[in-house]
Amino acid sequence: MTTPDIAIIGVGLHPFGRHGDKSALEMGEDAVIDALDDAGVAWNDVQELWASSMEVKNPEAITGLLGMTGIPARSTFTGCASGATVLAQAANAIRLGKDITVAVGLDKHPRGAFSADPSVSGLPLWYGQAGMFLTTHFFGMKINRYMHDHGITEASLAKVAAKNFRNGSLNDKAWRRTPMSEDDVLASQYLNYPLRQYMYCGPDEGAAAAVLCRADIAHKYTDTPIYLRASQLVSRREGALELMSPALSLDDTASPTIFASRQAYEEAGISPEDVDVIQLQDTDAGSELIHMAENGFCLDGEQEKLLAENATDIGGRLPVNTDGGLMANGEPVGASGLRQVYELANQLRGRCGERQVADARVGYAQLYGMPGTAAVTILST
Repeated sequence: MTTPDIAIIGVGLHPFGRHGDKSALEMGEDAVIDALDDAGVAWNDVQELWASSMEVKNPEAITGLLGMTGIPARSTFTGCASGATVLAQAANAIRLGKDITVAVGLDKHPRGAFSADPSVSGLPLWYGQAGMFLTTHFFGMKINRYMHDHGITEASLAKVAAKNFRNGSLNDKAWRRTPMSEDDVLASQYLNYPLRQYMYCGPDEGAAAAVLCRADIAHKYTDTPIYLRASQLVSRREGALELMSPALSLDDTASPTIFASRQAYEEAGISPEDVDVIQLQDTDAGSELIHMAENGFCLDGEQEKLLAENATDIGGRLPVNTDGGLMANGEPVGASGLRQVYELANQLRGRCGERQVADARVGYAQLYGMPGTAAVTILST
């Protein structure tokens, strides 16, 4: 592997779910305090903060809750890739001379699917009014085409969903903690064929944070630093036919996820075979299947065999979404990527109890955000 220059010394999470009148900024404050406690770092020691949120237009205002120390506090938003984006920016701040930085994501979404809100998607209002919701319509189209081309069955979609709900039942911070059988998943109603009600994630509320520092000083704060080996962000290239569906492209290499994944492996100096625990964007069961191939963990169509072997279970050779992923945790968009980092850091430190992956040393996280931003992060002990 490449020599690390950035370490994660603390992670924090405000549980995902529904939290009444508690604001997104207040949840973000809790996540940062949790991460600072984990790192053994005081807020006054932090030299820069990066924040992300979909609903809160100026999430850097979290400094008003944490303490007005005068540090640079900035925000950015790249859809579902936001968590990885602010992590990368907090890391870049260290490369530019800071010693300790914080990345935080926070959001509080209303109930129901994300509609085609013109202020978010740029699509006309009638699009959402006609029932063409972004988190159902586009992802249904994507996996329907992929299943046709690569021989994937509905039974495999149900296996993915049941696995993620099963993993979520072992996670005391997950939103949905009730296991669900494959039969139960297949008995739920279609929302957009071939995806059923329990094959989707749901928008919700929550926050996650990470404390980063120079790798050479990490052991001043913790005996178990986690090193940032790769952080790659790639936007969509010419050739993708449709902004939300990397599977619908003129050329398989048009997916930004493929480019981000290859670049991350090269930066880290590893191959997919070296990865011990995996976090993939599972906006729906089909997305997890597609992302398995796009990130190099199998070939297109091999997912059927891997699922039949339980390879993606916690005890399998490719454990995916060990905390239940988006399906069990829901998706507060600004926070989701850092929730992945929270899970990987705890897996690599051996803190995950019943859902612990044995001897985990390398963790991999992938995100795909509208309108075509892919992010891949690789961590290791």
